[in-house]
Amino acid sequence: MILASQSPRRKQLLTLITPNFTVQTSDVDESESIIFPPKALAKSLAKAKCLAVAATHKNETVIGCDTVVEVDGEVLGKPADEADAARMISLLSGRTHLVHTGVCISKNGFSISFAETTYVFFDHISQSDIAKYIKTAEPYDKAGAYGIQGWAAKYTRGIGGCYYNVMGLPVAHIAKILQKFNVKLN
Repeated sequence: MILASQSPRRKQLLTLITPNFTVQTSDVDESESIIFPPKALAKSLAKAKCLAVAATHKNETVIGCDTVVEVDGEVLGKPADEADAARMISLLSGRTHLVHTGVCISKNGFSISFAETTYVFFDHISQSDIAKYIKTAEPYDKAGAYGIQGWAAKYTRGIGGCYYNVMGLPVAHIAKILQKFNVKLN
């Protein structure tokens, strides 16, 4: 099996399902896909990444994923810099937002795609806490500029849906689909 993602969190979470996989990323251009609604965007990018890797690994099961954060219809990807990270965290402060993870699983020309959504409820985050946070390395490789398993844990009042989806890999849903591909699970 091949995970078409360089995310260390996805790699860690996939080991909960199976230890037998390698990682190979694709060179999918994500900039042209911003015309999609947020949930469709996550699904479209996941499929593009998956199929790009699957094209050269026909007999392997390939999993592609992409996660976007949505607030008021706006897509929050990975922040470009400190100002962008501060803007994103300020937008999320004291509000509910959506985390969409698109997933595509493919083998031998057959693929299954879906997008899972989790609602995340944030408490108010002070400007001083935001200023401290953006000085860390944590926000810059994550959609929405935060990791629920990291700094944002102290501001996450609750979630509706899959916790692991917020980290970028809806574990239970993927495990169920992998059974259809006859993948040996843990």
